[in-house]
Amino acid sequence: MADYIPSSDADFDAWTRNFVENVVANAAALGLSPAQVTSLQGGQADWGAKYPASNAAQAAMNSAVQAKNDSRSDYEELIRSLANIIQSSPQVTDAQRQSLGLNVRSTTRTAAAAPTSRPVATIDTSHRLRHTINFVDELTPTSRAKPDGVQGCEIWMKVGDPAPVGPRDVHYLALDTRTPYTVEFDAADAGKTAYYMLRWMSTRGETGPWSATVSGTITN
Repeated sequence: MADYIPSSDADFDAWTRNFVENVVANAAALGLSPAQVTSLQGGQADWGAKYPASNAAQAAMNSAVQAKNDSRSDYEELIRSLANIIQSSPQVTDAQRQSLGLNVRSTTRTAAAAPTSRPVATIDTSHRLRHTINFVDELTPTSRAKPDGVQGCEIWMKVGDPAPVGPRDVHYLALDTRTPYTVEFDAADAGKTAYYMLRWMSTRGETGPWSATVSGTITN
């Protein structure tokens, strides 16, 4: 039998307001003592103070996380642009590239070209608070193999509406070298929609075109 008390905080808040209002108005008919009514009103007052405070704290946290994600996106874009300059400079030695943590081009094989195809992703939402992201290449949709010269798939994500309109609206999640990739969510995200954008990254650190945006509901 389903619980009569709603699980979400918003529905719980509305339900309890109605419950308390009716109890206060009809306490005697319901067989409840004044002390029990007072106790119920005390619980309502405590909840009424802490529920809005929790919402405010959550909003502040979400704002801080979004600001951090925006900063990382801009910072990473700057780093990649400078790294590309360094990588293409004939004056920079491989030792210098290695000390910077950059990929060192092999001198015994042809360097991989930047990816030109896109990943195609599907989202498995069948598990509670978990998304499993499967990805294949658009040119070989029946194979799990990555394109030649690709080290992995960059996965970027946004949780909650509205849907992202472009790469600046999503934040970096992971570089996965083998499909699938699993994302675990907090209980607070249950019922929200997670949006994903993917792109291939070559062994030289060069990225390909963005995939289509895919989404899935976070199952409670």
